[in-house]
Amino acid sequence: MDTATLIAMDVVLRERSVRGAARALGRPVSSIAVSIARLEGEISVKLVERAGAGLVTTLEAVRLGPEIAAAALLAGQLGASGTIKLETLERFTQVAAQGSIRRAARVMGLGQPQLTRQLAQLELAFGAVLLERSRDGSSLTAEGMALAERATTLLDAWRRLSLASEDRFRKTAATARLGSVIPLGYESEIARLLASLVARWHRERPRIPLFVSSTTAEDLLRGLKNGQFDAALLDTEELPPDLDGRIITRTSLAIVGAAGGDSTTALLSAPLAVPSSRSGLRQRINRIIEETMTPVERAKVRLVEIDSIPVILNMVLHHGFVSVLPQASVARIAGDLRQVALPARYDMNFWLCWPRGGKGTAQAIAAMIEG
Repeated sequence: MDTATLIAMDVVLRERSVRGAARALGRPVSSIAVSIARLEGEISVKLVERAGAGLVTTLEAVRLGPEIAAAALLAGQLGASGTIKLETLERFTQVAAQGSIRRAARVMGLGQPQLTRQLAQLELAFGAVLLERSRDGSSLTAEGMALAERATTLLDAWRRLSLASEDRFRKTAATARLGSVIPLGYESEIARLLASLVARWHRERPRIPLFVSSTTAEDLLRGLKNGQFDAALLDTEELPPDLDGRIITRTSLAIVGAAGGDSTTALLSAPLAVPSSRSGLRQRINRIIEETMTPVERAKVRLVEIDSIPVILNMVLHHGFVSVLPQASVARIAGDLRQVALPARYDMNFWLCWPRGGKGTAQAIAAMIEG
């Protein structure tokens, strides 16, 4: 870690923009992006996400923002020309504590010439003599004493910021990560399957936590590719060619909220509430509309996109909308939820999948689901 990275990250969080931070600091945009990646990597925490032309801060960034700002302020107060590595400051404070370059090098397991060169570069950056060398060792000059005090404060701030980094990394490395499509409710088939899996995993593998995250099919595919998930439960019709997996369950679909008739009549009987195209269910709904309706009929469909199944169900139950949902997921809903069953060729597949060639965690999850 270095002072320029801390300062850049603080400005990024305040500006909510990589370009804004670059302008404020007079640095290239690419160097700001590198600073973000470096700090996020050092503390094992995602701090910002791209959102259009700007950035959105994560909840962890909100929590850590004051610590980052404090460290950046201290980094700016060092008064050096250029970037200073915190590792170099750590070594300087060790020399100050030991009163000898030779002893400090021995304590840190460094070669004395290497440490001497680093100290010379540090003095060059500050434009001042920091240490007085003698046969008895090294003593701090007035400038060196001031720097040692400021450096110690900065290093303490950095330790507070990065304190949990190693623990977070170890937990992440030891955690099995399963992504899943969003269950329709606590009684849905997917919710029951996931609850059973987590409970069994906890009993049989207590030393390796299982983390489950629900999101859209599109985000699950991206998470599998970038390593965010070891495996994922997807509701897509087919698997992409770069994934391995198998179907673990299937469920039939129905047009819910419709008075009756054939599928076309039911779909045109009221506004159709659907999830966005990022979901596998929406892809299946699009196929149903394309295969069962003429172009003229498709033009009459009144689509309303809502990326929340509980909201869609509420619209169907209380506001006169229709939707297409898995029958098993709405079977337990109280009251007379009218349904028009769809043919078996439109049944939803639920895949447990993982990156091609991947084994280990994914296979263990599969065995528990199917066991």
